[in-house]
Order: sequence, then structure tokens, then C-alpha cells
Amino acid sequence: MCRSIKTLFNFDPPATDEEIRAASLQFVRKLSGFHEPSKANEAIFNETMAEVAAVAQKLLSNLTTQAVPRNGETEAAKARARAAQRFGTAS
Repeated sequence: MCRSIKTLFNFDPPATDEEIRAASLQFVRKLSGFHEPSKANEAIFNETMAEVAAVAQKLLSNLTTQAVPRNGETEAAKARARAAQRFGTAS
């Protein structure tokens, strides 16, 4: 799937609306094959992105787990370390 779509469930603090919107945008881009839609497709592209974001918000709000919430900063640091090891650079 899209490598730029990150896991958003079970974080402290919880995923923001902007993070959910960004993941939804990436998902719609992947499905449609468009990075930016044409003017003819712009309305349905944006409408679909909003619907996907709403469904994602509903999903995240209703999922349950007994696992301890992950810390976003800690997970980001781990991802940077993996990238540095994989690509030989720190970003």
C-alpha cells in the first residue's frame, strides 16, 4: 500500500484531524492514481477524501485495545533510526 500512510491508532496523544486527513489524501491518491486531480475530477476527489477521513475518524474512535498507547515522538525517533540504518543517512 502507500508507504506514506502511517499507523494512527493507539497513540498518546491521539492522531490529529490533520494526520487523518493526510492519510486519507494519500489513500485517495493511491486509489485514483492522481497526485492532483484534473479540474473535471477535483470535486469528486475532494468529496471522496472527506468521506474517507470521516470513516477513518469513526474507525479510530471506535477501536479498542488493552495495549499501552504508543508515544508519537518515540515512534518517530525509531522510524528515523530505521531510515538511517536502511539508507545510511539521518533525515
